[in-house]
Amino acid sequence: MNLPVNDFQILRLTDDFYNAYPNPPYLEILKKEQRAYNCILFQTHYDYYICVPYRSEISHTYAYRFRNSARSKKHRSGLDYTKIIIINKGKYIDNKDALVDQDEYNETMMNLKRIKREALEYVEDYVAHMEGIKVLQTQEFKRRYRYSPLKYFHRELGIEAVMKKSKV
Repeated sequence: MNLPVNDFQILRLTDDFYNAYPNPPYLEILKKEQRAYNCILFQTHYDYYICVPYRSEISHTYAYRFRNSARSKKHRSGLDYTKIIIINKGKYIDNKDALVDQDEYNETMMNLKRIKREALEYVEDYVAHMEGIKVLQTQEFKRRYRYSPLKYFHRELGIEAVMKKSKV
C-alpha cells in the first residue's frame, strides 16, 4: 500500500475498517450515521499511516483549524488531531478520493507540511509518553489524549512490544 508521490491522500475509510473497529467498544473512533468521515492520510517512515479526520466543529487546540474557508466562517472546522487513527492495512482505505470543500482543500494544500508535522508530533508525543520517554503531566495528558482513539492502536504504534519488554 503506497500513497502518491506527495505522500498524502484525502479519502474515506472502508466498511472493513468500521467492521474491525465497531462502536462499541471503540467509542472514540468517529463515524457519522450512514457515512464515514473524510480524512487526510499521511504516509510516515513507520509501518503505518496516520489518518486525520476533517470535522465541522472543533473546540480544542489540538487541531489545524481552517481560517479561510466559507465553512470556517460559520463553524470551527478543521483537521482534528485528537481523533487520529492509525492504518496499516490497505483494505481499510477506500480507493476513491473523498470530496472536501474546495477552499478547505486549498488551505490544506497550502499548510500541508505544517499539518503533517503537527499530526506526527501528536502521535509521537503519545508514544513517547506511553513508553515513559517523555512523560506528560497527568492533566496535560488527559487534555490531549482522553478522547483519542490512539489507545486502540498500541500494536500498530509498537507500544505493546516496548511495554512488555520493559516489564520483563
